[in-house]
Amino acid sequence: MEKEVQQLVDMGATPAQARAALKKYNDVMQAAERIFDGAFDHVTDDSEDVEMKSVSERAGSSSRTRTATPDDDGEGDNDEYADGAEDDDDENEYMDYDSDYEPVKEGPGHGASTADPYAGVFFSKDRREEVIEVEEEPEVVFVPSSNEKAKLMTQGQWMKGCPEGGEQGFLFSQYHELTEGQCSCPHACGSTISRRKQDFFALFSEFSTYISHLRKIAPRKCATCKKPFCFACGEPMSEADQTGKECLFHCPNLQGVILGVGLAMVEQNFLEEKQEKADDKTTRPTTGRRRKAAGTPSPHGSASLDDEDYMHGLAAVGKKAKLGTGYAGDVREDNSGQLEALAAQKLKDEKLAHLLKSVRIYLPNLDRQGGGKSCDYLPHPTTLAHLRRRFNFVGSQLLRNDSLLDMSERSALYFELMEWLETISCHEALASMMAMPIMVVSSVKNVAARKGSSKNSPQIRERTIVYEGSSGPRELLEAIVIQAQAAMKGLEAGTKAAEAAKLEMTEDQKRLTSDDKGKGKDTPKISPEENVKLLGFCKRILGTAKAIDRSLRETKGDAFVDRLHAALPKIPGSSGGQEGSNFMVGEKDSDEDVEKAYVDWASRVRFEYCDLTIPPAQDAPEDEPPHYKFFYNAEARMLANSDIPRRSLAIAKELAVLTTNLPVAWNSSIFLRVDETRVDVIKAVITGPEGTPYYNGCYFFDIFLGPSYNQSPPSVKYMTTNGGKYRFNPNLYADGKVCLSLLGTWSGPGWVSGRSTLLQVLISIQSMILCDEPYLNEPAWANCAGTPQSKAYSVNIRRMVVRTAMLNNLKNPPEPFEDVIRTHFRLKARSITKQLDEWLKQDDGRPLNSDGGAAPLTGTHKATSSTNGFKEDVEELKSLLRKLTAGEEFGKAAGSSRS
Repeated sequence: MEKEVQQLVDMGATPAQARAALKKYNDVMQAAERIFDGAFDHVTDDSEDVEMKSVSERAGSSSRTRTATPDDDGEGDNDEYADGAEDDDDENEYMDYDSDYEPVKEGPGHGASTADPYAGVFFSKDRREEVIEVEEEPEVVFVPSSNEKAKLMTQGQWMKGCPEGGEQGFLFSQYHELTEGQCSCPHACGSTISRRKQDFFALFSEFSTYISHLRKIAPRKCATCKKPFCFACGEPMSEADQTGKECLFHCPNLQGVILGVGLAMVEQNFLEEKQEKADDKTTRPTTGRRRKAAGTPSPHGSASLDDEDYMHGLAAVGKKAKLGTGYAGDVREDNSGQLEALAAQKLKDEKLAHLLKSVRIYLPNLDRQGGGKSCDYLPHPTTLAHLRRRFNFVGSQLLRNDSLLDMSERSALYFELMEWLETISCHEALASMMAMPIMVVSSVKNVAARKGSSKNSPQIRERTIVYEGSSGPRELLEAIVIQAQAAMKGLEAGTKAAEAAKLEMTEDQKRLTSDDKGKGKDTPKISPEENVKLLGFCKRILGTAKAIDRSLRETKGDAFVDRLHAALPKIPGSSGGQEGSNFMVGEKDSDEDVEKAYVDWASRVRFEYCDLTIPPAQDAPEDEPPHYKFFYNAEARMLANSDIPRRSLAIAKELAVLTTNLPVAWNSSIFLRVDETRVDVIKAVITGPEGTPYYNGCYFFDIFLGPSYNQSPPSVKYMTTNGGKYRFNPNLYADGKVCLSLLGTWSGPGWVSGRSTLLQVLISIQSMILCDEPYLNEPAWANCAGTPQSKAYSVNIRRMVVRTAMLNNLKNPPEPFEDVIRTHFRLKARSITKQLDEWLKQDDGRPLNSDGGAAPLTGTHKATSSTNGFKEDVEELKSLLRKLTAGEEFGKAAGSSRS
């Protein structure tokens, strides 16, 4: 308790006030806020003891309603605070992040070196805060110092997006101090100067104009005693501080307001760009109301935006957009305007990066050139509030970018973002926000508008905003780190190959590594400088992550960082065939629990590196290229030790996307295995989508990224053919051919050099070939939807799926997907059993047709599901599913299913 009391005393309270406030408000920052509001000015008796709750009692999540913007009369408390009605709710008051509580003891042998005072606090995203926020129309005034008109930031705009009670108090106090307070001469001459809103809260068109304005008004000389002082803090100023750039580093008050206004400009600039993109991509409905693009976030504060603009934390609802390009038709893509769009994006990024760099100068930084300033050592309390709401909003949107290629092309902006993250992490007072969950808007509810305090003032609009915790900055950065590591692996593979290529290449190898002349447009050879650029960008990302972790260890301790790392996304590696055994479900588990377990497992194992080589024979030459368990083994061996910079760059970008973007879901997932030394050798398995005759079957593909990738498409071979006997789809031949326009094996929009990706190919197969009515994939049958022929075709496919894509794969799981196959069927055993019963009822009893068609519909058919073998296959598969769920072992010795 004494430590909390001392904290409040250091803030300016008396010991008596501190004890009384802590008795009523168990949170230090909330107690400080109420003390500064004058609620305990009457307390003088320092004899009352206060019982403090334990850390664990204070660390629970909270859900309470606060007023983010106090009323115009200065009284910002809800009625519940005024009459003490909230005392009962304080049992669950959320512990402030930066409160210095006693370390939590962890297990035997605990001590100062291993204790983690942040245990159970920083890594919980379960917080939920409900806040009433106020919005009012800003004034526009002429500012003589800048000779231009400017909007004045309202109190509502200044405080929007802040769900933390303590931070609200600091923001409120600073706003009123710098807009309405009297600045007295610190030299006791009795002179005072009134502060106005346009002094510190003018929103100019340029941040540089705002800084020039502050340099003119912040240093003052008293009209009476002629001595210099700071207009922001009211403290004396030296003559040296009054001139040049140094005047704005005089006090934390200036720092707090500069960062607040500067980050508001950054946020507005970012949102204007996002809104322009949304307007370009959306249509206007007949109602006249503008439709906003899904995934376009909005700020916590702009008076011109609709209610849904508060929802920048909501995930997009609905099906994931298909990334594939069609496999039939004569449509051609229109690529006009791409270069113009890229150029426009570059200009916008440079503008935002320049603004961020200009504002970053005023971040607390003890390592700044020339040494730290006073405000660097003691940042204003609002600094953390500005960073956690405004910078976190912009930064989190940029870090959620799922394309390393896009980031590298926008490197000017992302390099500046990395500078911000490193600068923040290096300051002890700010570093903890790297691990804090970001509070995002989950819902918005309008409250009836009310009139302003004066007769002519506009109405004030109130909204109840609910904030919930989401991934913090360091966690978001980790997803990019995983992509960067994958890209570096692709780039380094090409470098190692070049170093190893010392032997003279054969004629076949030379022919394969040469450009495909005559097969497409001649494009200029990509310079290795592009590889170097991407490599440098990846190293910058990894360097930033290491710098953040190093700073956190220095400022917060090893236990803090270890706990943070335990919650970060994991880097894809090798499951060793054991990953699936960690995900168990029981008969009593609900369907929701089973689905969650499946998605958690699939997310961990969807992308892995592994060894796809065949062990060499004892008498094999040492320099002989290895053989691969792979359809394209010969092609891969011919390209051994080749160095094709253009190809290496394309593969590096591809791997970066695939590591974190393969779709995984209960309904259908894609799993990839990449050879750890030859990243162009890839195997894939796609699980059949729900609502199709392919549901829950496992379909295997061998993929090779050839010598001209990605100027030309990858080579893809379908492997689930029951030894070349079954044709599962008009676009999946029994010999393994995949008909898809992206692959150049069918008419329609084809592969676009430099833009199309392997991920597009995989998702096109998943969503457009493994479809609900595959009969229609044959052009001649495209208009036969719902016909008896189409239904019979789907029923026949189910028979092939059960026999080959389920039963055969389960009894003889192909390498290296043994654990994936067994875990897939084990976790979905209950669902698949129900599916099999339904399919058995729907079977028409016709013989299985290996060519994908169905037996003729004419004549009398006396066959049943038992005579065509379907029922027998179903019962055998059910038996294996029961063994899987019971933990019984069975393997390839069980034999192969019927062909």
